[in-house]
Amino acid sequence: MKRIVASVGLVAVGASGLQAELLPAMTTESGKPWTVGATLRGFYDDNINTVPDNFNPGPGFHRSSTGFEVSPFLRFSFPMEQTTISFGYVYSLKYYDNKPLGNTDNYDQTHDFDVALSHAFSERYQLKVADSFVIGQEPDMLRAGNTFDSFQRISGDNLRNFGSVTFTAQITPELGTEMGYANTFFSYSDNQNLDGNGNFLQPSNSGLLDELDNVAHLDLRYLLQPQTTGIFGYQFRELDYTGNQQIGSYQNANNQTVRVVSDERNARMNYLYLGLDHNFRPDLTGSIRAGGQYTQYYNNPASQDELSPYAMLNLKYTYLPESYLQAGFVYDYSPSSLFSANSAGNLTLNAQSATVFASVNHRITPKLYATLLAQYQNSTYYGGTIDGEADNYYLVGLSLQYRFTPNFSAEVGYNYDNVKSDIADRGFDRNRIYVGVTGSY
Repeated sequence: MKRIVASVGLVAVGASGLQAELLPAMTTESGKPWTVGATLRGFYDDNINTVPDNFNPGPGFHRSSTGFEVSPFLRFSFPMEQTTISFGYVYSLKYYDNKPLGNTDNYDQTHDFDVALSHAFSERYQLKVADSFVIGQEPDMLRAGNTFDSFQRISGDNLRNFGSVTFTAQITPELGTEMGYANTFFSYSDNQNLDGNGNFLQPSNSGLLDELDNVAHLDLRYLLQPQTTGIFGYQFRELDYTGNQQIGSYQNANNQTVRVVSDERNARMNYLYLGLDHNFRPDLTGSIRAGGQYTQYYNNPASQDELSPYAMLNLKYTYLPESYLQAGFVYDYSPSSLFSANSAGNLTLNAQSATVFASVNHRITPKLYATLLAQYQNSTYYGGTIDGEADNYYLVGLSLQYRFTPNFSAEVGYNYDNVKSDIADRGFDRNRIYVGVTGSY
């Protein structure tokens, strides 16, 4: 399913989970190294601001809007004997009849770039490099992986970049290794946390969510059976909040006000895990990782270091030509878009998130295709006054695409988002429908 005016679902740029195509699912002439095209859609969104159900700031506030989207795209792909290079870009202009909250204009502009390189030095040694850069407002564009850090639409030119390098080597016929590095960078345009007199007002999105996330991993892979590979892995992760702002305060035992700044939530994590990759048959593959992580909050004076589980599961089943199922589960640390603190200086540092997701792409007829997406995420907050409280997020999406020719199609879709929260004034739902056409050359 394609991204519409808002989040359409499961864009995964991390190492696991559902992988979404950058461009609409169109075919092109055989052998041509480039594709250019555009999508035009009309839409209706009944909660363009993803605001809580009981939120009403007064006259002039619009919760819903109709509008249209114009989205040209471009892709290059250069396969060579040992090397493949690809590049893609999607631009989107979305016009709303009712201006979204926080916007200065009635429109949003988004940019989505990706580039990838793969090279086989030999049958035993391979290298993959990839980068994805987006400027956008919707939570599906601004995440890296399958887990949402925030469920809200955020106005402005918000940046997310995800880059990765992976090297694999087959040391012996049975023993191999994989090593890699990934970096995720977030920068939000909202950095206003003070009032007109310079006093702290509220945490900004930049103060809470600007971050630099570095991950390095090393896996040893051993062929247990012809279709089964066992894995023992280690991963180091350092997440630094780079907003350099006050995000809150608390009264300590001496009734003194203590300011809390962004980097007091910085974290270093060490993971150990075991796993299996298995080919059940040519059209059915699966992988699992299970282990634990130890997290150190090295700037936190309250010593809230923690030990927690880690798990990842993926499954892909191609049951008919051009028809397949992808599903997965992830349990891991995720950054928190909320902050709280108690009098002991115990801070809200993260959310432990359990995410279940699935996608079915089905060819109904040679020209008619359907896509169904579903995701559930439980994020339980760690630390502060909201320790143990949780957000529950539900996402469902359905789209139909009719391909008149290999290069021209029409589509219609519906998406539903729902947040139920233990925390007051956070729950909302959102319904979106769209209809459009896509052409490519």
